[in-house]
Amino acid sequence: MTRSTISTNGAPPAIGPYAQGVRVGDLIFTAGQGGLDPATGQLVPGGITEQTTRTLKNLKAVLEAGGSSLEKVVKATVFLKDINDFAAMNAVYATFFANGPDALPARTTVEVSRLPRNLLVEIELIAEA
Repeated sequence: MTRSTISTNGAPPAIGPYAQGVRVGDLIFTAGQGGLDPATGQLVPGGITEQTTRTLKNLKAVLEAGGSSLEKVVKATVFLKDINDFAAMNAVYATFFANGPDALPARTTVEVSRLPRNLLVEIELIAEA
């Protein structure tokens, strides 16, 4: 299978030795994204709603740079610093994946003790290319 790295200025650069995304065959795997502004590299002001919105915009940019879209996502993994933020995160998430029940990706959501850069949420995706 052919493997290629995905990179875009529409999402923050990787903060370590990894790619924003990787395309392997007909699949795209994104690195985890959080609520960092790609222009400044800083955490967006606000709480879980603002961070989830920015996170999904960052992921959308990575997918589009790889020739895919949010509509082609088959799996999402959500990491929350506080599981009490689930409802607020889910409300924003639903607006980005509003293509009907037959087009929704599978999803796992877990609470973690800490995320890089003190993020409240981090999301990674797998999508069809």
